[in-house]
This record gives sequence, structure tokens and C-alpha cells, in this order.
Amino acid sequence: MTDWSEELTYLLKKAGKSAGSAVRAVRSALDDDAHEVLCYRGFGGATRTWVYGRVIEKRDIGASTDGDSTLRNLLNTYRRADSDPLGHAEVEVTCGNAVVKMKCDDEGFFGGWIDAAEQNESGEWVNYSTVIVSPSPLDGTPVKGDGEAQFLSPTTKFGVISDIDDTVIQSRVSNFIQAARTVMLGNARTRLPFPGVAAFYRALREGAGGGEKNPIYYVSSSPWNIYDVISEFMELQHLPKGPLLLRDWDISLGALSASRHFEHKGRLIRDILGLYPALPFILVGDSSQHDPEIYRQIVSEFPNRILAIYIRDVTRSPERAASIKLLADEVLAANSALVLAEHTLDVAKHAAEHGWISAKSLPEIREEKRADEGTEGNKAPAPQGGQPGTDKPPTVVE
Repeated sequence: MTDWSEELTYLLKKAGKSAGSAVRAVRSALDDDAHEVLCYRGFGGATRTWVYGRVIEKRDIGASTDGDSTLRNLLNTYRRADSDPLGHAEVEVTCGNAVVKMKCDDEGFFGGWIDAAEQNESGEWVNYSTVIVSPSPLDGTPVKGDGEAQFLSPTTKFGVISDIDDTVIQSRVSNFIQAARTVMLGNARTRLPFPGVAAFYRALREGAGGGEKNPIYYVSSSPWNIYDVISEFMELQHLPKGPLLLRDWDISLGALSASRHFEHKGRLIRDILGLYPALPFILVGDSSQHDPEIYRQIVSEFPNRILAIYIRDVTRSPERAASIKLLADEVLAANSALVLAEHTLDVAKHAAEHGWISAKSLPEIREEKRADEGTEGNKAPAPQGGQPGTDKPPTVVE
């Protein structure tokens, strides 16, 4: 990006934020609309826990239904995008024995590390609670929110960090028009998974021995505004629950740049690996953006920590495949492996061969893949789902 465009981006962003803050300040002073605290799923380690959320005006968006019309979906998308934040509010967060106060930014986001949070011995997940302490609600009723943070289980063997768009959910992020149509006019029930992905992730979660409770962290450049859509989609598809790490909906000129994507995802992955220094990881992504390049950099920064990199080939481009092959050679030299494949079953077989999932899970993954492709007529056809007899062997470098 040239110097003048970088400066223009900065000025536009600054002006937009200033204008937005002024409008929101006037609204807060003139109306008494109810607010809510959205608490996102966090994660914790031996000494600290990451919690985060947002304070916004109540949106009154319920769960999706099979009967939702395109117009209703579009209206809900507008409500998510137009959600007015309560900027600079102060929130009190309680997690275990720790109680801290956090200040929201001008977009209503709050978050940070809480030291010495207490782990719940009954399971992986620890509950935390929030309450707005400033400004005080006009009717005197406390505005509260509840969230949860994931901890490692004693049986955990490895962790998984996965992209979401075009890795788990078919989003077509490489095509702006198609991606926008998918997000704006659909809901959690109309979004399609990649064939077999949920069964594969459940197998990773269980591990080769079963019951390992290997944690899965979902890292994406999707905006926080559609957190509820992604969360509901994962529940409907029976994907393992895990922290969803998204990003602010930025409308600046550089918001969709490769460097922003690289910085956002790389930072979050480093935070996760840094919190669990003794835990190996599997990284899962796709070829449409820069997951292979980001993951290659992570392999360099965290030697002998990455068991494998699984990349879904959604671009189907010989040039892109060749560039990923070069990255795979570098990953191999760093004592890891990179698998580029079109279909979930291919990477599942690789994981089973290396003892990361049970070979007994492969039939379930195969059956779910067939159902997701719509070949049995009980699910909508997946636009990028393969058809019988057309599978190409994966590119494996290890």
C-alpha cells in the first residue's frame, strides 16, 4: 500500500471513529434503550485466563429456524451490523476467586488476562460473570452477562487451532460478492459445512485413545457481529465446542489486506501456543487466503510444537498448489508435515496413520462426508463437495 493510501486510511478511520463516538454519546444521553453484555468463550492456563466480550444495545435476535425468510435473515444481519455499542463502559468481571474491572473501548469491546483464575475441577470449562458498573442503568437493574473459559483436561494429548471460513464453513471468502451474499442473506441453518468436517473434528477431540478431550480453538477473521451465527452453526452441526476468536468489523481501506489477516491470526495463535508451552498442536486451514504462510511462520517460531498442518484446497489452482508445495518442503525441513487435500477424509486418514485419531472413526467421517455432499438426498448439496470417483489424492510432504 502506498504512503498516501495508508495516510488516507488512517484519516478515514480516525474521522469515522470520532463521528461514531459523537453519535453514540448523543444517543446514550437521549435514550434509555436496554443494553446487554455479550460474553465470548475464553481460555485459561495454569496462571491466567483470557476473557472478553462486548456491551451493546439489545438486539433481540433469536435462534434461527427452518422457516426464516431471506428478508428476515437480511434484517437480522442489519441488526448485527448496526448494533450500537456502549462505548467506554466499565465492566466488572468475576472468574473463580479473581475480580477485576475492565474498561470498554469506543466500540464496546472489553477483554484481557485475569491472573490466578480458579479452575473448575469438575470439567474443562470455568464460568465467569460480568456486570456493568458504569454507567449505571437508568432503572437501577444491574446488566449482567455470563461466559465460560476453557481449560486443559489432564487427559489432553494435543491442541487444534482451526480456521473457520472455507475450512469448516463454506464461505467463499475469495469471492467478495458470494461471501457477502452468504453472510447477509443466510443464517446458521443455511450455512453449509465442508463434508465430513464435524466428524473429523470430533475424532480429533477424542484422540486415538478416546476421551482425550483435546481442545479446539477456532481462529477467524470473521467479525464479532456474527459470533452468534457461527456459534449456532457449530452447535447444529455437532462440532466440538471451543473458543471462537474473531475480530472487529473494520471498514477501513486496509481491513481486508493480507497483512491485517496475517497479523490478526498470527497474534492469536501465538497467544494460545504461549499459554500452553508444553502442548503440541495441529493447525487446520485452507488455501484461499494465507493460512499456509501463517502456519509456516508459526512452525519456525515454535520448533517441534506443530505435529501437522492440514490445508483444505479450495482454490483448485495449480499455481497456488505449487506455492503451497514449496511451503510444505520448508515445513518438512522443520520436522513437521503439511497436507494439502480437497477432502476431509484424506487428512483424517493421515491423522489416523500417525496416531492422532482412532482408525475406528474413519467410517463415521466417511458416512458424514457422504451425507454432507447430498448424495443420499437428506442434505442440501454442498457446492464444493466432491462427487464419487472424482477425489484426487492429497499432497503430503512429511
